[in-house]
Amino acid sequence: MEEFVNMKYVYAALAYSGLGIVILGFAFTLFDIITPKFSIWKELVEKQNIAMAIFLASLMVSMAIIISSAVHG
Repeated sequence: MEEFVNMKYVYAALAYSGLGIVILGFAFTLFDIITPKFSIWKELVEKQNIAMAIFLASLMVSMAIIISSAVHG
């Protein structure tokens, strides 16, 4: 009986997913460091700035697309 899923592909997908998440976290932290004039937490939680939330979401999605393209090849 054939195996439905080749485990080496599952392990590779998990490794690349982990690598992508680490790089995405690093990129977000770097963005937070290079913008010291305002606090992201204060803007999102205390001031409830919807525009900042939308901007950060689009930033995360765009970084995720770039990272996935770089990791995928």
